[in-house]
Amino acid sequence: MTSRVTQASVTTIQQKPLAPKEVAADRVMTDDIFDESYREKEGPKPPMKIVWRNVIAMSLLHIGALYGLILIPSASFSTWVWSMFCSYFSALGVTAGAHRLWSHRAYKAKLPLRILLVLANSMSFQNDVYEWARDHRVHHKYSETDADPHNASRGFFFSHIGWLLVRKHPDVIEKGRKLDLSDLKADKIVMFQRRFYKPSVLLMCFIMPTVVPWYFWGESLKNAFYISSILRYASTLNLTWLVNSAAHMYGNRPYDKSINPRENLLVAFGACGEGFHNYHHTFPYDYSTSEFGWQINLTTFFIDSMCFLGLATSCRKVSKEVILARRLRTGDGSHRSG
Repeated sequence: MTSRVTQASVTTIQQKPLAPKEVAADRVMTDDIFDESYREKEGPKPPMKIVWRNVIAMSLLHIGALYGLILIPSASFSTWVWSMFCSYFSALGVTAGAHRLWSHRAYKAKLPLRILLVLANSMSFQNDVYEWARDHRVHHKYSETDADPHNASRGFFFSHIGWLLVRKHPDVIEKGRKLDLSDLKADKIVMFQRRFYKPSVLLMCFIMPTVVPWYFWGESLKNAFYISSILRYASTLNLTWLVNSAAHMYGNRPYDKSINPRENLLVAFGACGEGFHNYHHTFPYDYSTSEFGWQINLTTFFIDSMCFLGLATSCRKVSKEVILARRLRTGDGSHRSG
């Protein structure tokens, strides 16, 4: 099934890809376009510095998540449904919010939707929108280099979770400071969340998911906390991290065989449509991150629904002609018909 959006809500991009100047003329922003002029510094790499606070926190989180798995049979069906709702809601705060809206400016969202997405993003607890978008733009601009925060060339573990357990490479920090983040700074919702991020995470990620099942249908606090909060949070984290790890290593490359990101349908299913990664790194400005609309892409369905309600507009979509020309020129020949 292909997505259906009102004609006024979609901007089809007709320009030929891979030309930053052309993209800039259409999009204004080029900070998510790969910078081929970047060169890694010669000489030995800086020593890896472990952040033990993060190691301990992530270890305790995953131990708690395993305990939550044990508790699942004793939880009510309503608690399972609530946990799944919180999982998808928090994921949309990353996929539709921090990623497609704020990192890539692939569509526009009105105030009520931006507030909703910021709340969902706080529930996801994956850094505030400002920091998430900054690091993600650096990831695209310097993908698979020392300046990439979760450089997949350093291995699966590093790109999945290891990058959060050590200090950033100096190039990541240096390049991040040089990005134009004026659009994020001008968004009052983004900066409000950044200012009150810790209390918002405490409320949205831990308190609300625990209190709702306990208060409304009498779930035990233990089940509510370890299943709806801890297990749900750890699961959403790992599904998001698979975009950085598995989707950069396993799958085909129908649009650009010269880059690492791959099309990975399992990741697309688990991460609400974010696994069409070869397409996304080839056309980062496409609001759908895929040419196949709603297929295994809950986030695109959500954005299209917001367009139908009038809360989202100006969705950027790459034309079929541009996609065809690109895959014939640089793809690996594995393209499937939509």
